[in-house]
Amino acid sequence: MTTTTMQKRGLFGRMLHPFSSSEALPKYNDRRLRGLVLNLQVSPQPVRLSEMRQVEVKVAVTNMGNHMIQLDFPTDQRIEIQLLNAADVVLTKWSDNHAIKEQPASVLINPGEHIEYKQNIATRELTPGKVFTAEVFFPKYPDLRVRQKFMTEP
Repeated sequence: MTTTTMQKRGLFGRMLHPFSSSEALPKYNDRRLRGLVLNLQVSPQPVRLSEMRQVEVKVAVTNMGNHMIQLDFPTDQRIEIQLLNAADVVLTKWSDNHAIKEQPASVLINPGEHIEYKQNIATRELTPGKVFTAEVFFPKYPDLRVRQKFMTEP
C-alpha cells in the first residue's frame, strides 16, 4: 500500500480544466517546495511482529513542477521516521537509533525526477492486532510530511 501527498481536484477545478490531470499538487507554506509530491510505502503489509523486528519505510520525493527544486540539509539526516499509535503518540523515532553527523549537503531535484529514501525502523514498541501510523517528514522542511496507516499481526 502506498500513500501520497497528492490531493483530488474540486468540482470547480474539474469544470474549468476538464482535460488536465485529475490530481492537484499539494500547496506547501514554503513556496520553494511547490511541485514536490511525497509517496510513502511501508512493507511488508501487514507487519507480522513474530517474524519482523524492523519494518521497511520508503519515501519517494517527486518534482512534478516546472522548475528545479533544491533541498539544503545541515546534517547527513534527510528524513525522520516516526511510528505512532492510534492516539498519535510517538512510539519510536528513527533518529533515536542512528548517529547524525554535522555534514551539510544539498539535493537538487529536476522537473519529472525523483529521489528515494529507504530506511528500516524497529517494531519493538508495537503490539499485535492494532493499527499504527508511519509518519515520514524532513526535519528541515516540516511541510514535507506524509503518513500511512498499517496493521500488525502476531
